[in-house]
Amino acid sequence: MDGVSTSQTSAVPFLKGHGTENDFVIVPDPDNVIDLPASVVGRLCDRRAGIGGDGLLHVVRSAAHPEARAMADEAAWFMDYRNADGSIAEMCGNGVRVFARYLQRAGHVESGDLAVATRGGVKTVHIAKAAPDSGADAGDITVSMGRAALPGQTVTVTVQEHSWPTQNVNMGNPHAVAFVEHLDDAGNLYAEPSFSPAAVYPDGVNIEFVVDRGERHVAMRVHERGSGETRSCGTGACAVAVAAARRDGIDPAATGVPVTYTVDLPGGRLMITERPDGEVEMTGPAVIVAEGYIEPALLAQTETPLG
Repeated sequence: MDGVSTSQTSAVPFLKGHGTENDFVIVPDPDNVIDLPASVVGRLCDRRAGIGGDGLLHVVRSAAHPEARAMADEAAWFMDYRNADGSIAEMCGNGVRVFARYLQRAGHVESGDLAVATRGGVKTVHIAKAAPDSGADAGDITVSMGRAALPGQTVTVTVQEHSWPTQNVNMGNPHAVAFVEHLDDAGNLYAEPSFSPAAVYPDGVNIEFVVDRGERHVAMRVHERGSGETRSCGTGACAVAVAAARRDGIDPAATGVPVTYTVDLPGGRLMITERPDGEVEMTGPAVIVAEGYIEPALLAQTETPLG
């Protein structure tokens, strides 16, 4: 990034939000002047020594960020998303909803449609108008997540004595979807499950384990690369719905009829619709839970003892 390299001498504002309990540290930085190297992001997302989160949403005007300037005519704001370990990710579906909720809370946008620039392209977001006296965070948010790609190469995922074939689905970031009999078979997902051949995903992969709950209704657990097991994953829920539809012999492009799957995650429920033109839409809640200030020591480029 080309933000100003400086040692922070004053506290920096932050917010904390979640979408179906996939939680994020939100750092507003319209002019892209705050340095956020991986070590700092990891410290902020640390649940014991930092604020805690599955990832970080760096809120920057598109015109101020070198990776988003080409999208500035389409989208005023860029979601510079980081995983909990500080690594950069292309997209985060729950993160986009929380990002939009922050923009609404800050007065940058109102209910209705808006565009958000991401490394996975420009995403169209719709903020439903909340009923009177229903609260600032009421009303679901729908995100047009783009079209799913179905690369031909697949992997086998293994957890202890269990192995499953997967469906390779790309939602701007890679996913390996495994249909299983019991979600508990996935074991401890904080450590990345092994997969083979590894060359299919040279930069790592998000791995979803899925069971059926009813007609067009599934439940899932997920290991997100760079974050471990999370309570929810928006792009993962989209990948699961697309994979489930194909497994069930449904292709909206062929039928001309949209298909919607209910996807239950540990942190809540998302509704995923795939349209005949291939566009995948995700609808769910987004909540801001806190705001405050980051101590300058947490933003230092090197470890600084606190207290």
